[in-house]
Amino acid sequence: MFVDEVTVAIEAGKGGDGCTSFRREKFVEMGGPNGGNGGKGSSIIFATEAGLKTLIDLKMMKHIKGPKGMNGKGSNQNGANAEDIIVKIPLGTTITDVETGDVLADLTKIGESFTIARGGRGGRGNRAFATHENPAPKMSELGEPGEKILIKCELKVLADVGLVGMPSVGKSTLLSMISNCKPKIGAYHFTTLSPNLGVIKQNDMSYVIADLPGLIEGASEGIGLGHLFLRHAMRTKVIAHVLDMAGTEGRDPLEDYEKIKEELIKYDEKLIKKPHIIIANKMDIEEAQENLKRFQDKYREEQVYPISALEKEGLDELLTSLGHLVASLEDVTLYEEETMKESHVLYKYKKETPFTITRENDLWVLKGHEIETLFYMTRFNEDESVERFGRKLRGMGVEEALEKAGAKRGDEVKILDYIFIFKE
Repeated sequence: MFVDEVTVAIEAGKGGDGCTSFRREKFVEMGGPNGGNGGKGSSIIFATEAGLKTLIDLKMMKHIKGPKGMNGKGSNQNGANAEDIIVKIPLGTTITDVETGDVLADLTKIGESFTIARGGRGGRGNRAFATHENPAPKMSELGEPGEKILIKCELKVLADVGLVGMPSVGKSTLLSMISNCKPKIGAYHFTTLSPNLGVIKQNDMSYVIADLPGLIEGASEGIGLGHLFLRHAMRTKVIAHVLDMAGTEGRDPLEDYEKIKEELIKYDEKLIKKPHIIIANKMDIEEAQENLKRFQDKYREEQVYPISALEKEGLDELLTSLGHLVASLEDVTLYEEETMKESHVLYKYKKETPFTITRENDLWVLKGHEIETLFYMTRFNEDESVERFGRKLRGMGVEEALEKAGAKRGDEVKILDYIFIFKE
């Protein structure tokens, strides 16, 4: 099954918990702390695989969760890191953050990879907190939660030329005649239900043509099937309009051309600005000559190639011209690499405001990545850990900010789903 769009929830692995432990041996006094650190949680990494042509495997997953790092142990034993999860995806996959709309990655090269969500760091054991002032700390950290994100993956096939046109104009027949691709061909609309790719070799030139499923009027708004595949035209260097110049379906090829151009503009104006040619197909039928003359009279500046895909007429000139045109154009870049990196950094390490304070009914609500991470990693059943939690909040300026906002001692303060008392 061809699947080219998938939404999937990603959750990286939590870090392993640190250990609170002390060396205990006979005749050894004050053995000291020996609790080890937890291991790092599993990161979720997407990597391209040359042989994949669909996102069906990813669709079956729906939710990907990485394993937790191992907990630290006594005797200074650190927990092992969890193994990262590598998810294989096809070349040409774009990954978008559903919440923000930011494009995180556009993977178009073999072996290219991108870390979607980073695993949480392991919590520190009590050995790591030992200081000259406190040589035997009775506290350790819990593991940091792994990052969570909802992403949309879109496959946009990698092809040099995209064949577009109304249903049954002969795109699949043309592709089958000029390449080793064997698409399903039938005498009814929407025989093609997925893009077919064919490699063309002509006069020492090689390039890839994609047969995109037929469009109908209103495709850009979701009518018919065409809107599902217009995204695949975005990466192509050249748009090749295939017209049934004989009008065998009872349509006027000139009207077809205008409707297709309109749908391309509605979907994305970049498509209509791409270099393009006109392939006048079915020229072996008598009515085609008259329609071709009308077309050329109206569109004098268009590059028109009369062919008969069924009879293999006019194909050499078409393929040679297409090869030269493709060779003269640079590869299409849909997104600037710097923009994608900035989006990812902003999502992961947003530092503009460490926290926010809002008033909800009788509660002061504290939100912020640093505060929430500190909360998740604090062992509230250890007195020293609770004291450290308070010191860290004061160090972030939370206490001062609450007072400026109007909070009084004894007021309730909420962090995530937990409520604390604002004390002296």
